[in-house]
Amino acid sequence: MRRRQLMRYAGAGLLSTVGLGVTSSWQGYSAQTGGSLSVKWLGHSCFLFTGDGRRILVNPFRSLGCTASYRPPKVAAEIVLISSQLLDEGAVDVVPGNPRLLYEPGVYQFNKKRIQGIRTEHDRLGGKRFGTNVAWQWKQGGLNLLHLGGIAAPISLEQKILMGRPDVLFVPIGGGPNVYTPAEAKQAIQVLNPKLIVPTHYRTKATKDCDSVGVDQFLSLMSGTPVRRGGDTVSLRSSDVPKEGMAIQVFNYQF
Repeated sequence: MRRRQLMRYAGAGLLSTVGLGVTSSWQGYSAQTGGSLSVKWLGHSCFLFTGDGRRILVNPFRSLGCTASYRPPKVAAEIVLISSQLLDEGAVDVVPGNPRLLYEPGVYQFNKKRIQGIRTEHDRLGGKRFGTNVAWQWKQGGLNLLHLGGIAAPISLEQKILMGRPDVLFVPIGGGPNVYTPAEAKQAIQVLNPKLIVPTHYRTKATKDCDSVGVDQFLSLMSGTPVRRGGDTVSLRSSDVPKEGMAIQVFNYQF
């Protein structure tokens, strides 16, 4: 039922897939300062990326369960990427306007901007319980970005090839039945070898009735990796990511 509601909501904002590519245009949006990217954490696995004159929103949610005390992410964006149709990752009805919605694996092209959705599994049972998760890979503000969504299965060789080596990796770490545990997240990090790691999808004081752990357990497991802490918004340039090794960026939600 929820799937049908999502499809109806998408309406004209949904881009139809033709082969491996989708073509459209982003028009009417002024370019921002080149070579930088603003990343705003809106709670859970939801982030707003602003750079290159684009606003891309990933995984808007409903404020319930694991996201109960986060504010609804009612922010304007030209593109909305969702990893699944669960309400903590695919509540597109909270987003104002009529953004273009991408929710299926594939390669999409917008005015020379390439966004790739990579199919993974949302549970440890071959997708039998929670179905498909889509990891999103794109370049913005001079940075290669990879948002793993709500992945729970190990990354295969084929998926690794498609994902490449990200400058910034957004990886779920809270555990539970449909996302990585801290140990599983660490294994994925070892496979992908990112430069900057952003943990997502973990317990905070906003969560209620949610089977997940907090970020400190992940940080303890990653002992020895430098940790950067900031507010809910971070401005990044390519020069901000480590040239050697990796670092962890922890956002702080402004309650």
